[in-house]
Amino acid sequence: MHVQHILIDDNNTEHRDLSIYRTGKINEVRLDDKAYKIYRSIELDAHNYAAFFHYNFPEALNPLPFISESNNGLDSWDEAFLHNSSLAMMNTIIDACVTAINPEKHEMILLGWQDQSVGVAYLRDLDPARFLAFLRTLRQFIAESEAEGYDLEFIL
Repeated sequence: MHVQHILIDDNNTEHRDLSIYRTGKINEVRLDDKAYKIYRSIELDAHNYAAFFHYNFPEALNPLPFISESNNGLDSWDEAFLHNSSLAMMNTIIDACVTAINPEKHEMILLGWQDQSVGVAYLRDLDPARFLAFLRTLRQFIAESEAEGYDLEFIL
């Protein structure tokens, strides 16, 4: 079987329309609010979304007491919430995971494939330095959310 490889390009609108092209968001919320309100958000663009899963962050963070409809933590495919009391531990886990990422080693990862009507493998080039920069921003966001008493909502 002949398989075509497609390297995902964030600037290509056809690529952004693919179901394999995933993004996410982390929102500051208050779980005890009567009305649902988002105070601030941080976006996971498609590159950082793929890196987040490639570097196994959901598995590393799932021991935290996430609240979700399916009870599957960050792998819920629905919203997952984390109470403010667990945010410091979240940053500790992120710190530990960062040590395993080589900032110089780009990686080509397989996002997914299809075999009908033609074989296609969807690939993404991960820039670890770009992902590490995102993690620094995320850690700051988490620290500020903890200090201000917010809980976090993860939409992955």
